[in-house]
Amino acid sequence: MTAGDATAMENTTQKPATAARIYDYYLGGIHNFPADQDAARMLVTQFPCIPMVARANRVFLRRVVGHLVDAGIRQFLDIGSGIPTAGNVHEVAQAVAPETRVVYVDIDPTAVAESLDLLEGNDLATAVRADLRAPQGILGHPSVRRLLDFSQPVGLLLVGVLHFVPDDAQAYDSVARLVAALAPGSYVVVSHAAGEAFDHLLQQAANKDDVYRQRTATPGTSRTGPEVERFFTGLELMEPGVVRLNDWRPEPDESPEPGGNGLWAGVARLT
Repeated sequence: MTAGDATAMENTTQKPATAARIYDYYLGGIHNFPADQDAARMLVTQFPCIPMVARANRVFLRRVVGHLVDAGIRQFLDIGSGIPTAGNVHEVAQAVAPETRVVYVDIDPTAVAESLDLLEGNDLATAVRADLRAPQGILGHPSVRRLLDFSQPVGLLLVGVLHFVPDDAQAYDSVARLVAALAPGSYVVVSHAAGEAFDHLLQQAANKDDVYRQRTATPGTSRTGPEVERFFTGLELMEPGVVRLNDWRPEPDESPEPGGNGLWAGVARLT
């Protein structure tokens, strides 16, 4: 082993845990580090359902992208996209409509770097590092402006990310600013940890080692159904409204995903 290899290994083991890499670990990915693995295992002791919730959320993402492509959406802004894995937004959308353009946004540099590697040679998709809590930095990013035309409908994907903005005022304001930039005919997709499923566990965690708040760079929270519905203020909420993940337009032959009750999901249209 060279000195450079040793340094690289040391840097890898010292990386703090992040939500994106913990999520990757739960999905069986390889882009996570010892700190992520340790945090993920500790989270399971507090929230045993989390790996199933992560997998259910991924299934929902693929399903909802298919619905939006069928509705005519040809450009997507996926914020909090995480580490690339099978069935990414561009793969689902471009399989049906090859002209679809996709921008992935994540705060984690590893997620962005891995996404860019995956997207090499795909001129209609890219990834940028930016923060949901600073929406103007996303909307004004040169790569976002180059690839997406905000005078045309966009599918704004906020799938499994808003619960990592625990400050309510900041979360609602960020979504409102993003929605304000969208053209009529755009869609907003949200999935979010359900307070009804997690609040009692969060209360227990508050008395122990709350992993997300103390051991990762991305503390989390949960919100109730009415609190999640507030993210769609001023938008036309599509049927069946804000429902548990498995209840949002399941395919006829689709079995309910274990963990699907741990998340609220909804889709709304900007008229």
